[in-house]
Parts: sequence; structure tokens; C-alpha cells
Amino acid sequence: MADTVTAVRPEVRREPVGDWDEDTLVLGIETSCDETSAAVVKGGREILSNVIASQTDLHGEYGGVVPEIAARAHVEALTPAIAQALRDAEVTFWDLDAVAATLGPGLIGALLVGVAEAKAIAAVLEVPFVGVNHLEGHIYSNLLVHPEATFPAVALIISGGHTMVVDVADHGKYSLLGQTIDDAAGEAFDKVARFLGLGYPGGPEIDRLSLLGDAQAVAFPRAMADRPGFDVSYSGLKTAVINHVRSLEAAGRPVPVEDIAASFQQAVVDTQVAKTMAAVEHVGARRLLLCGGVAANSGLRSGLQRACEERGVALFVPPMSLCTDNAAMIAACGTAMLRRGLTTSLEASPDPNLPLAL
Repeated sequence: MADTVTAVRPEVRREPVGDWDEDTLVLGIETSCDETSAAVVKGGREILSNVIASQTDLHGEYGGVVPEIAARAHVEALTPAIAQALRDAEVTFWDLDAVAATLGPGLIGALLVGVAEAKAIAAVLEVPFVGVNHLEGHIYSNLLVHPEATFPAVALIISGGHTMVVDVADHGKYSLLGQTIDDAAGEAFDKVARFLGLGYPGGPEIDRLSLLGDAQAVAFPRAMADRPGFDVSYSGLKTAVINHVRSLEAAGRPVPVEDIAASFQQAVVDTQVAKTMAAVEHVGARRLLLCGGVAANSGLRSGLQRACEERGVALFVPPMSLCTDNAAMIAACGTAMLRRGLTTSLEASPDPNLPLAL
């Protein structure tokens, strides 16, 4: 049975709710990994600006994110991103009502950059600072573009670092239904792509190649498919891909990369769709919120869409610009926290392992 919990944030203060209305302007800052982002959101729903500076080119040659490089890049990119976000929104610092930043989880060096700048701005302006859980922020990416995406709902948070199915009872109230017991889905995509000699990030490359291959060419395993519960496992699938390729090479046979990519992706999609929809049926949810970087995957989107249509469940998916890490979702989540009377002490420190649920 799932444990009902409330999102955990260090040094959170509960204060009078105040007048956080539709005109509230919140500056959001996101620096949890390798995207430097700043955004201005009005009333928790209207995106006035959402600037994202990607570090993909910096990390591509290493096949993954290098924490030290990421932190240094945030230092260089964050202040210009904030300035651009204010210009795009046609507002000034003095128009802001609050500042929200990702407090965790993420890379500690990267988080420190965003949190330090957010607290400095909040202190100078004498407005509240709100530390946001990155995973909770992803849930709010759908609320920014879909007015009908309301709670209660089930959320599938699926990215390079996390794969979780969460029962969202209300703002800030979650039950963890299932998660990966090893590799996150996005992590598995990146590892398989790196082994196949594809570019970084690996997810988009595998998705692209899957459109050219035969998803039935290789019968890769669907781990834990027959087990009760809603947890998933992708480490064994990754190993199965590696073993299959090595067996082809040992036999002197060609390696059909498109077919392998398509078969691998289909195994991920089949597993995740089955477990997610089982969780949706378990709680009787009528809405499913897909969010996180892997929400951009075409196979997962179409697989969940078919499954939801068959069950009469409404599926909500953010646009591509809001699937990856972005500050608009942080500002939206921060606004929702302010409406509940939640602010964060300027003494609070970022937590690289900040949990959404315990």
C-alpha cells in the first residue's frame, strides 16, 4: 500500500496566505542539472517568459553531465538568463512578488548557484523566497498549459534521474505508488545510446531511430511485468541490449541499430504503460499527468494516449519546451506554495537528495 506523504522541504515557514492572486509575479530559477533557466510566471498559470540555456554541447563529448562543468556554466549563464526573462516578460525586478528556485534534488554544485542567486534577489527586494522540489515542479508543468489538469490525478514523473508514479491528492499531498528499483528510464536511454555509439542526450536519438526500425525485431525482456505492484526495473533491459549487440558482433553479424533502438524503446514503453495504467486503475484516477524529460518520447506519449483512451482517462502532456528542466514550472509550483502560506528561510540550504515523498 502506498504511503501518504507531504512534499518535504527544509526550513519551510508557514505564514499567513496573503494576497497571492492572479496578478502575482514570481521569478523562477532552475539549475538542478544541465539546463540554466529563468522564467516569470503570472498568477501561477500564465508564462510571461521562460528562458532556457542548454549545456548539451558542453557535456556531449563526455557522454553525460559533468557536475563541475555544469556548475561553472550555471555561474556564467544564470544572470544573463534572468535579465532576458525580465526583458521578455516586460517587467523589472521591482515588479516581482516572490522568487522561487529549485532547492533539490539535483547536483549540489548546480543547485547552489541557483539558490544563492535567488536568495540574494529575494533579500534585496524584500520579497519571499520559495525553495521548490524539482520533482514537484515537473507536476506543475501540465498545469501551466492545461486548465483542466486539476487534482486529484496520477502523475508519471519520468526523466534521466527519476521514474515515479505518484498519486496526487491535492497541492503538496502525494502518495508514491511505484518507482524504478534501479535505473531511471532516461538513464537507461542514455546508457544504451552511449553503448550504441549514438549522440548525447541519448533519448532523442533512440526515439528518432525507433521511427526507422522494427520494434518487434528483438524480444527484449519486460522486467517485473508479471509482478504485483507498480515498480519498474530498467537495468536488466539495458544489460540485455548490451549482450544482444555483443553476441551479434561475436558472430560477425551486422548490428541493426535502428531495429535495436526500436525494440529497446518498445520494451520501455510497454513496461511503463502497463505499470502506470495499473496504478491509475488501482486508485480510480480520471486524470494522468505525464511530465519530465522522457515525456518528450513519442513512443511513450502514443502508448499512454492509446491506453488512456481505452479506459476513459484524460491524459495531459506538456509541450516539449516544458518537458525538460525549466524555470516556468518552478515558478508555478512556487506560486502554489505561496497560496498555501509556504515560504522558505533564507538560511535554507539546497539538498541534492531532497525527496518528494518519504
